[in-house]
Amino acid sequence: MKKVLTGIFAAFILSISSPAYAADMQIKVEGITIASAVKPEMKNNRTMVPLRFISENLGAKVTWSGSEFTLAKSDMLVILKLKSRTAMKNGKPALLDATPYIKNDRIMVPLRFIAETFNCSVGFRNSTVSVEPAPFVLDGVKVKALQYEVNYTMGSIVEEINGSAYIEAIYHIFDNKGSKSNPPASYTSSVIELTRGDYYMSGKFDFLDQKGNSIKQFYLYTLSHSEGNPSVMLYDATEKQWYSFTYPAFQSIDKFIETAGKNGFLTTISDTNP
Repeated sequence: MKKVLTGIFAAFILSISSPAYAADMQIKVEGITIASAVKPEMKNNRTMVPLRFISENLGAKVTWSGSEFTLAKSDMLVILKLKSRTAMKNGKPALLDATPYIKNDRIMVPLRFIAETFNCSVGFRNSTVSVEPAPFVLDGVKVKALQYEVNYTMGSIVEEINGSAYIEAIYHIFDNKGSKSNPPASYTSSVIELTRGDYYMSGKFDFLDQKGNSIKQFYLYTLSHSEGNPSVMLYDATEKQWYSFTYPAFQSIDKFIETAGKNGFLTTISDTNP
């Protein structure tokens, strides 16, 4: 009987390590299947996934230099190296359960290590791996969604992000705003007939609770008729206070929104822009 059980267990391990299993494997984050150009695979009974693919879907920013890769989110900074099982988490060594390697120009990393580093739980069922980020809580209230509105000449578009990891990452960009500031001399929510020196509302962001009520609101205003890195200011509508902001921070928010849309975490609520 013992030999039979051993044989069954060995067959199971072989099956989940096989190319067929890897080809059928799905990764779900908060119930949404996310796809990558390079498919996840099993290596030594570890689920390996492309680094940028999993990190950005968990709200982390990825940078690299040579064979060293840095993941940053909120108060967590992780440094990984190719062919090394030792990572640095906020300056302290941490052992990975598998060694990062390159496949088809993608850095493959162990999914569980990345997920648990960013406070996510991991579950396995059949050929599906489920990653669940911890709920994002703001001012003691669980955030359900982030609504994002952009005004155009003839209308506006309102979109909603539902992924907790994206919402948290965007909030922390706002939370790292600059110093308090006086309001611009001239600012408007309209983009019609803007003159040089006007600040126009380039984005309205509303963090919503489980019932759709606003918890926190931010407005971004960009200097019109400017080139390169235009001046950006932030209005905290909850505090009723203006702050300095940066265009690269604005671009980071825009990148998270773009990635959220690409991976199925963005829904269009209304579109009156012809």
